Amino acid sequence: MQVLGIDIGGTGIKGAIVDTITGQMVSERYRLDTPQPSTPEALAKTVKKLIDHFEWKGNVGCAFPTVVIKGKAIYSSNLDDSWVGTQIDETFSKYCDGLKFTVINDADAAGIAEMRFGAGKGLDGLVITITIGTGLGSGVFYNGQLIPNFELGRIYGIDGNVIEHYAAGSAKTREDLSFKEYGKRFNFFLKHIERICSPDHIIIGGGLSKKIHKIEKHIKINTPYSVSAKLNNSGIVGAAMYAAEKG
Repeated sequence: MQVLGIDIGGTGIKGAIVDTITGQMVSERYRLDTPQPSTPEALAKTVKKLIDHFEWKGNVGCAFPTVVIKGKAIYSSNLDDSWVGTQIDETFSKYCDGLKFTVINDADAAGIAEMRFGAGKGLDGLVITITIGTGLGSGVFYNGQLIPNFELGRIYGIDGNVIEHYAAGSAKTREDLSFKEYGKRFNFFLKHIERICSPDHIIIGGGLSKKIHKIEKHIKINTPYSVSAKLNNSGIVGAAMYAAEKG
């Protein structure tokens, strides 16, 4: 079964057609910048451009960067505040010719892809997937079962603010941090997660995972960890898989 998977982030919106049986993208990945301000209307119009690019007429799986409950955005996270309480699936469907959208938290989507087809395949116990991007996303699985909307990037860190403001990829860009400086910050986050959750395994993905070799010497945790097999495409794949499973 083929489904269009879309991964919405604070800076970019990516999509591709996915074979949900094999977990492979069967089209090129297409990316558009996230509009600023990222209001529901502006974001929906951008999603429509992506839909039109693929000339897509079927169901759409959508990874969205905040807590999602029954298709609704509970917080705004790194998007415009007007998203709070907005029914994401209905908003996108309205602007996209009535297509059916199935929406899931972006880090949960990435985790689903990793657990089924990537670095998490065959892992039992408590597995945490971390996506490094504009924010710090997290997908949590116990014996392969997703525990949804587990936002570990929103815990409080060393400066009294949420930790993703300190250790997300956007912090590296905003503060022009070297990879050494950033690596130490990311390690602080991982050690915090290790102490709180005692995971059996951690999987690191998201945009910055492509450069993990530049920070891995600063990662000093006891928990076994690995890098996402699908790197920055896991959200696309997982969103499509989730939509296929939900029908």
